[in-house]
Amino acid sequence: MRTCKRILALAVALSTVLALGSCGNDDSSSSSHVDQVEVQDTDLVESMTDLSEEERTIKWMGTYDLNPTGNNETSVEMSLFQEKGGKIEWIRVTDSGKFEKLAAAITSNTDVPDIFKYEWMAFPCQVTKNMYQPVDSIVDFDSTLWSDVKAGADKFVLNGEHYVAPISYSTGVLMMYNQDVIDDEGLEDPYELYMDGDWNWDTWRELMDEYVANAPSEVTRYGVSGWFAPQIIQQTGETLVNYEDGVFTSNLMSPEIERAETFLYDLTKDGLVYADWVDNAKTCFGSMDNILFYVMGPWAMTGNNGPAEGDNWKVVPIPADPNTNAKITTSDMTAYMWVAGSEKSTAVKTWFECAHIAATKDEYKEAGKQKFLIDNPQWTEEMYDVIQVTSSSEYDQVFDYAYGISALLSDDNSATDDTGACVTRKLYEYVTKSDAEGKQYTWAELRSSYSNTVDEELKQINDVIASMTK
Repeated sequence: MRTCKRILALAVALSTVLALGSCGNDDSSSSSHVDQVEVQDTDLVESMTDLSEEERTIKWMGTYDLNPTGNNETSVEMSLFQEKGGKIEWIRVTDSGKFEKLAAAITSNTDVPDIFKYEWMAFPCQVTKNMYQPVDSIVDFDSTLWSDVKAGADKFVLNGEHYVAPISYSTGVLMMYNQDVIDDEGLEDPYELYMDGDWNWDTWRELMDEYVANAPSEVTRYGVSGWFAPQIIQQTGETLVNYEDGVFTSNLMSPEIERAETFLYDLTKDGLVYADWVDNAKTCFGSMDNILFYVMGPWAMTGNNGPAEGDNWKVVPIPADPNTNAKITTSDMTAYMWVAGSEKSTAVKTWFECAHIAATKDEYKEAGKQKFLIDNPQWTEEMYDVIQVTSSSEYDQVFDYAYGISALLSDDNSATDDTGACVTRKLYEYVTKSDAEGKQYTWAELRSSYSNTVDEELKQINDVIASMTK
């Protein structure tokens, strides 16, 4: 189904929480742009003003502009980069064609970008295809500046070299709801449950059951819509594929994954899940108005997709697994890959440093918060703090390498049937869906169908990696 592709494409393309609103509408004119929040310069990054303009300018290939446009605030990282003399040229690409255009540029050595957004297919798949170069020559993960993300960077090592410099981590999705509906239905407030440490699968299910059961006779209600299945499963701390000592292994036999998949299967079987695509929170709580929770990346809840004046909406994290005390976030890692063939080492190094400082130093995080709230005036500080806390070191940041193994496992565009879904997506999400005949598949059925495929793809990538390390 095309809707599955849209979820992945949009979630990946707009996953940088603090850049929301600052990337701008690429059809707007920047002539009307005025920053309201001042960003102080930093002495943690060296100036590039002694370099030529060409040396200080990096090419960014992406689906959106990193420069400010229209009335949006300049991102903090861009403000710092400009202070150091840096400039960014945007090579516009579509979401469906970005990887092909990047590969063509590298192959032809024509208009090669310097940086490209980290996305799931980057590691290990695209690294083994020589699309990116290691970052160790421009990033010292043992330094004071970068040591806070060294553990994360160490998860993306091939042949002893780091290919990803984590700029920051942010929660992949949020769960939004209409507080007025909660009050009108006499339900417990999810935010209060979250603050009290009682926000988990059990309390979430109870709220949805009560809301659906209280529907007027002529109304069909649902408990939840959106992209939540992988995040629920990863609340167990488990992922479909593990990576250790340079080898990827299947984790499909995990009993914890089976327990989570069964929980999701039951939610769907009992009529709590609205399985069709819902564009954004505004659609869910506006024109539809029969779904209690909407789950998606912050992009679907901010800007024109978010609350308008008079709306009383709130957000909470994904409910926790009641069987563990761990705090877990399915993490969207913000990182920029250093493209193979780029020779702008100084400018790329400076951009990485500016972006990391903007995301991690308190004074710059506060500036980022103010810019976000200016661009999203109906978001409260309380709502913004949910993003901050769940993106912080208080939470374990979970990644699943299954999304980056191969086209067959990881790329919806390579689906071998008419579902438009890669194998990893099916394993995570298809207990919440029904096929054309109305059959809902159990986890045991899905695992049986795709286990051999996963094993074969892991063997292929492991063989490639072994050949690289000889």
